[in-house]
Amino acid sequence: MSVYQLKSRFQNILRPLVRRLAAGGITANQVTCLAAAISVALGLFLCFAPHRHWFLLIPIWFLLRMGLNAIDGMLAREHGQKSILGAYLNEISDIISDAALYLPFALIYPVGLMPALAVIFLSVLSEFAGVLGQTVGASRRYDGPLGKSDRAVLFGVLGIFVGSGGTFAAWTFWFWAVVALLLLWTIVNRIRNGIREARTSVG
Repeated sequence: MSVYQLKSRFQNILRPLVRRLAAGGITANQVTCLAAAISVALGLFLCFAPHRHWFLLIPIWFLLRMGLNAIDGMLAREHGQKSILGAYLNEISDIISDAALYLPFALIYPVGLMPALAVIFLSVLSEFAGVLGQTVGASRRYDGPLGKSDRAVLFGVLGIFVGSGGTFAAWTFWFWAVVALLLLWTIVNRIRNGIREARTSVG
């Protein structure tokens, strides 16, 4: 069960706000760029933050960012704002944002830097595998177990742990190893299900 499957309920809550934003001239691309800019700024800030308690901003921002991601998608689909540029911005900004927000955790304990960078790479690869579904006649794949929304929950909880004074160094290697394995599983699921969907649609 992926967090992504709860998205429709979240959208229903946000729909009245989205209508007001559309009426006010706010575009999906503006929301996308705003979310990416804040994510990168927060990631850079946390890389040099003087105190660990600033990591408590991570879960707060992930929740807000999920809301903004839902809003830009609804503006595009429900208010005639779909565009080729928007499709590119949506995918690229998500990848950049995730990398920026995961990086500060890699710098907490230097020995964990390389495993953390591997996780960032696999996160990018998992989204790439999801997008590739569209090139083979399938839909954009969001299969878990560790999709974008699931990672937001995971790193949000980790932000609470670190921000509350938790010690990360003792088990950092095993954490990154488990995350990497879950991402590999996600990549396999997206490829396998994309192939199955494409073959079904052809048949």
